[in-house]
Amino acid sequence: MTTTLRPTEPLQRNADGTRSRRFQVCVNGRPVGVLHLGTHPVFGDAVARMSRLRIEEADRRRGRGTVAALAAEEVARGWGCKRIEVTVPADAAPALRLATALGYVVRNRGMEKTLGDTPPELPPGSRARPMTEAEYGPWLDKGHEDYIRDWVERGVPESEARTKSERDHAALLPDGLRTPDVFLSVLEHEGTPVGTLWVASLKGRAYVFDVESDPARRGEGHGRTLMLLAEAQAIAAGHRVIGLNVFAGNTPAERLYESLGYETRQYALYKTLL
Repeated sequence: MTTTLRPTEPLQRNADGTRSRRFQVCVNGRPVGVLHLGTHPVFGDAVARMSRLRIEEADRRRGRGTVAALAAEEVARGWGCKRIEVTVPADAAPALRLATALGYVVRNRGMEKTLGDTPPELPPGSRARPMTEAEYGPWLDKGHEDYIRDWVERGVPESEARTKSERDHAALLPDGLRTPDVFLSVLEHEGTPVGTLWVASLKGRAYVFDVESDPARRGEGHGRTLMLLAEAQAIAAGHRVIGLNVFAGNTPAERLYESLGYETRQYALYKTLL
């Protein structure tokens, strides 16, 4: 049995600058699935994204998906890509097993929590206030560098990571502290700043973009308090779902979010193409 990819359309040049192509997965010429491959809208032509791979139920568990994924990597190499990425839903365990077996590494995961109607109260001695203009500049500079470092540590070249950081921050904070539907807060405990929080409305839900407690005050529960503050702000803004991204390897954060009831919705994985 020979598994191959058969293009079902010409190579597409998309409005966002990416290119993409759809394929049929075939066994001896018989269609058994579909695959959609493209390049990355931020990282550019050097990075491929496998946005869809589906094998028909009757042909699963026969290695068709494995061969199709490897064939997609060859197509990506032919496009000049140096890395390939894929997003896998948390409930798609077979797809996650396939990706990891093929050498893909989890970079981060998206998590969500359903909120109630009553904002949680902060612990005694803790209060939140809006970030000031004087605090915003240093906070933003540090955020840029931390974000770049997180991506570099997970396989992204520094130039690409820097470009992504600049684009993401410009898109999400176009007006700085005055950006609509954005909450930039400082958490104080007994009058002393102990952490910062960035929450915003995104596609009908709240999203935690950045949460950081003062390194000198870690282990005192301020990270949990910051997350309670995020929930309170989300509920006050009318949201009943809050989401966030956590990079793989950030074990303290992962444990905190899980203890607060956040559930993983999807995994983002990558593989370097040699």
